[in-house]
Amino acid sequence: MSTEVVNETQTAIDGTEFSALADHVLRALHVNPLAELNILFVDPEPMAELHMRWLKLPGPTDVMSFPMDELRPGTAESETPAGTLGDIVLCPQVAAKQAIEAGHSAVEEMLLLTTHGILHLLGYDHAEPQEKKEMFDLQRTLLLTFLAERGQ
Repeated sequence: MSTEVVNETQTAIDGTEFSALADHVLRALHVNPLAELNILFVDPEPMAELHMRWLKLPGPTDVMSFPMDELRPGTAESETPAGTLGDIVLCPQVAAKQAIEAGHSAVEEMLLLTTHGILHLLGYDHAEPQEKKEMFDLQRTLLLTFLAERGQ
């Protein structure tokens, strides 16, 4: 997988860990190894601008996904074609606040949000109760298996 991690904030981000997470998720979902993904960390102000521009909602949000080639998960027999998955934009400051409320670390929250963002890029949604259950169950499984493999 080709994952570029860009940190435009003062928050310390281990790009290697986020790239490894993306690789784990994309391999598990049988996405072509030539697929490209960008993960961008931004401050609250640029995130608020994106949030207003694309969703017409005020203030910064935790994560936004911008799909490109509309790739979908593959299967063990047939992975997706190569292409550009898209961009995930995260706001570490919003994630840190959510992490406190959730009772885990900011890094764990950002890993969760990254997994969530990748699933959105692959066409998963949570507008309907059944979709939400499917997406959130998969998100949890993917993150827990990643953390277990990393020994965390």
